Amino acid sequence: MDVRIDPQWKERLADAFGSDWFAQLADHVRAEYNAPGHVYPPAGEIFAAFDACPFADVKVVIIGQDPYHGPGQANGLCFSVRPGVAMPPSLVNIFKEIQAETGSPLPPDGDLSRWARQGVLLLNSSLTVREHQPKSHSGLGWERLTDMAVHRLAEEREGIVFMLWGSDAIRKGAFIDRGRHLVLTSPHPSPLSAHRGFFGNGHFNAANEYLIAHGKEPIKW
Repeated sequence: MDVRIDPQWKERLADAFGSDWFAQLADHVRAEYNAPGHVYPPAGEIFAAFDACPFADVKVVIIGQDPYHGPGQANGLCFSVRPGVAMPPSLVNIFKEIQAETGSPLPPDGDLSRWARQGVLLLNSSLTVREHQPKSHSGLGWERLTDMAVHRLAEEREGIVFMLWGSDAIRKGAFIDRGRHLVLTSPHPSPLSAHRGFFGNGHFNAANEYLIAHGKEPIKW
């Protein structure tokens, strides 16, 4: 199947795109977008995380569960919303932690494409979702594709920072070789769990210290 995606990622994920299971996934997702109701993100942004951060540019990986399921929120980058869209609570908590660690003021918007341009892959485990139905597309096959993306990074690259928040993300990165990469784990930034260890986790400073130690530019969070 010819999938329109960043060429570097298209090469790394070619086995998936040529498979029967991905063809079935694509058929299912296409039917969902054509059915009554809404599916997010907009169809042209399903692979936005890959397009915004080519394989060779990845320095940090942040893994979310699935796209925001409210109107106008999802833009294909996990935790991110466009300028002018109210920041969801988890994103607010992310910025609060950055402020506590770095002293940076809270930004005017929740558009994380500025992170992606610096080498942060903002990857959801499932790349689509029905409106107001979280995890509604979990189990369709997206996780198989995004697992492959994480495996390719972990196996072919060195010195990447994986920031895994919450049990789902932690399980997704359980195989990563801690001798080749920095794996940072904590509870999820959701208001339901942020006070159980996300706040105070030190991940943003730790990521930059690791990048600097490995000769890479730190991220301007």
